[in-house]
Amino acid sequence: MDGKRWKNTKGRVRKKVKSIAKDLIKLYSERMNTKGFVFGSDNDWQHELEASFSYEETQDQVRVMEEIKEYMQSTHPMDRLVCGDVGFGKTELAVRAAFKAVMSSKQVAVLAPTTILVEQHFRTFTERFKMFPVKIAQVSRMQTPAQNRDILEKLKTQEIDLVIGTHKLISDKVKFKDLGLLVVDEEQRFGVSHKEKIKRMKKNIDVLTMTATPIPRTLNMALNGIRDVSVIETAPDNRLPIKTFVIPFSELVLRESIEREVDRGGQVYYLYNNVRNIHMVKARLEKMLPDVNFVVAHGQMNRKDLNHIMDDFLNKRGDVLITTTIIESGIDIPNVNTIIVENAHRFGLSQLYQLKGRVGRSERQAYAYLFYKKDQKLTEAAVKRLQTLRENTDLGSGFKVAMKDLEIRGAGNVFGGEQHGFVDDIGFEMYCKILKEVVAEEKGEMQNEYKEIKFSLPVAAYIPEHFEENRKKKIELYRKIAGVMNEKELKMVQDEIRDNYGKIPKEVSNLLKIQNIKIHGRKVLLSEIIQYSSKTTLLKFYKLEFTEKGLGDFLGRYSPIIDFSVNQENAVAIRVENLDV
Repeated sequence: MDGKRWKNTKGRVRKKVKSIAKDLIKLYSERMNTKGFVFGSDNDWQHELEASFSYEETQDQVRVMEEIKEYMQSTHPMDRLVCGDVGFGKTELAVRAAFKAVMSSKQVAVLAPTTILVEQHFRTFTERFKMFPVKIAQVSRMQTPAQNRDILEKLKTQEIDLVIGTHKLISDKVKFKDLGLLVVDEEQRFGVSHKEKIKRMKKNIDVLTMTATPIPRTLNMALNGIRDVSVIETAPDNRLPIKTFVIPFSELVLRESIEREVDRGGQVYYLYNNVRNIHMVKARLEKMLPDVNFVVAHGQMNRKDLNHIMDDFLNKRGDVLITTTIIESGIDIPNVNTIIVENAHRFGLSQLYQLKGRVGRSERQAYAYLFYKKDQKLTEAAVKRLQTLRENTDLGSGFKVAMKDLEIRGAGNVFGGEQHGFVDDIGFEMYCKILKEVVAEEKGEMQNEYKEIKFSLPVAAYIPEHFEENRKKKIELYRKIAGVMNEKELKMVQDEIRDNYGKIPKEVSNLLKIQNIKIHGRKVLLSEIIQYSSKTTLLKFYKLEFTEKGLGDFLGRYSPIIDFSVNQENAVAIRVENLDV
């Protein structure tokens, strides 16, 4: 790490990041200087709509809705990303935000990636708004061209308050009289050109983006403050985690999983993402399970056939739906509680997590089987993706999965089409650190560069084998402790370790104590702690930039000063009685 190659790589990245930093600052400035529409406070109809919700809101839903309303009622245009697992109540937040916009005499556009999701949103919004005079329409290939043209004409005169549609909505032909809110569902499903159009649309309107697993670039923008982010982690009452199996393909497991679900009166999704061979898969499964009713649905079917099949399956006329990724967004059938994905190694991490979320939407135990080919050698990225899904089975893990996806794939250039940016060279954390430093430099803000404190005392400070045998979990524990930046975080980590493992051994306790010394040492530019002699410890500091009180507070926690000296670089070394680690 101290070699020239690493320094040169960081230097090269820093130069490239400068152009991104300028765009970032420009965007920050534009956001702060742009005046948006100030939506009105909640009226009686808003309260009535929210009271008509047939489920109990979770704490996170209430908190995130308050955040959305606060921004809608501010002078700056909202650009908020809401992350929450499938079935955690994101759509209800969109319903309430849309109603608030309509109550302020503004139009609302809801953008969805598939016609099936458009249909589902249309039914949801129509049902929720049925007691109120809100005119709703949908634009998709399910409508006739004449119907779509009529709707577009009515948008120009504001005869329609809320329109739901696919990417057709962001066509240059679509003109709104007074658009106030754009809701984007599952942004990761739209292509780069569509996202560029969305970006142009949202200069002075409020935007609410919903997703279970944001793509790396979107998440990176949220983490860097370009977009606001709200996370819904609280699961609805009585929801059970999906039991997930990531295993080589097995006919025995396949047969048993389908039979078990059908025997308990449930239904199954069988995902095979190749339309050319999908009917061969149906024939193979029918031969294996002759008493099970299999049906096929995919995006290349004509709209009437697809609608008919989906309606039949929704009404339980069919046990197993053999389908493609058209079910990834929007299909909500509570009776389907087993999903089987063939060739799971070919899918992206976020995509697999989305597909898994298609089941487990009732109080019944759900199962997900992610099969990969037995004899096929998987790429390193595919192994990481499958391992991540195997490890993240808890409810509300979508945000963690998205963070892992960001590490695996890279953050991408937040302002361009490149998907990998500089992350492959230096890692995501270092990329974010350099980006923040360069942004601070460009804005003329002084930043003390963070440097690791070297600790060289004969103290047993490590995680013993008997405490945690799993190598990956042990590394994650070291990372967690090393990443703590204040006493409050350290206390939380300590409590978490105690909750997960029980009594903390002396070696781990020492590790936590050393991290505590480093937390306070950073404030006074501590660089190194060395064993000076059998009775004394030497503390080295980068510069004499700390106040006498700051140094006194730091050393007062540990031991009295014996001696100190200052060198030509204004650095200081202090000898103290041995620190009681």
